[in-house]
Amino acid sequence: MSFRAVLIDLDGTLVDSVPDLARAANIMRVEFGLVPLREDVIATFVGKGMENLVHRALSGSLDGRAEQERFPQALDVFRDAYHEVNGETARIFDGVLEGLQAMKAQGLRIAVVTNKPAEFTGPLLERIGLRAYFDAVVSGDSVARKKPDPDPVLHACELLGVTPAEAVVVGDSMNDASAARAAGCRVLLVPYGYNEGRDVHAIESDGIVSTLVDAALWISQSQVLSRTTVVPPAPL
Repeated sequence: MSFRAVLIDLDGTLVDSVPDLARAANIMRVEFGLVPLREDVIATFVGKGMENLVHRALSGSLDGRAEQERFPQALDVFRDAYHEVNGETARIFDGVLEGLQAMKAQGLRIAVVTNKPAEFTGPLLERIGLRAYFDAVVSGDSVARKKPDPDPVLHACELLGVTPAEAVVVGDSMNDASAARAAGCRVLLVPYGYNEGRDVHAIESDGIVSTLVDAALWISQSQVLSRTTVVPPAPL
């Protein structure tokens, strides 16, 4: 089956948003009398939604949980701080614009599928000038469950009017790969993202692509193969 759509993760795939997230997280930590964390440490906390990021940043650990009585206030402080800095120092990764243009030239429909809440997703995409490339946006609170659950991917397919088998997910983490596989999509991974500090080469995928340009090329070549593959006749 040929592909009709691409579903792309946001943080770590399209955009390096860690500088802004780290600023907001450290504002929160200072508010609670804690020392700021290094940006590369906070980068490993990104990927499973804002609530998990706040738990991890406040505890200073990937597996840590904030004290129950402190968490609501910490979440509010982080949210307020991130509203102030969202998109301020974030940068689009190399090859993203060219890759999106190549996908559009193939006639593919494109969606963002992210665990970031909608209140931050839309403003970030607008501020960095990417919103016009996408036919749909699925945020972390668009459906009941976040990635690695398949619900966001399935919802994106529904919005784009395609079946999961007609869509390719492009992401930077196990969350993206797990959501894609559970939904019935093919999945490509980029090696420059976050993935909670782990190497994406250890994740089962349909390919590692160095940029979104290479993802567009992979899709294009797959389309050619699907049109030219000849099924051999059954033996007599």
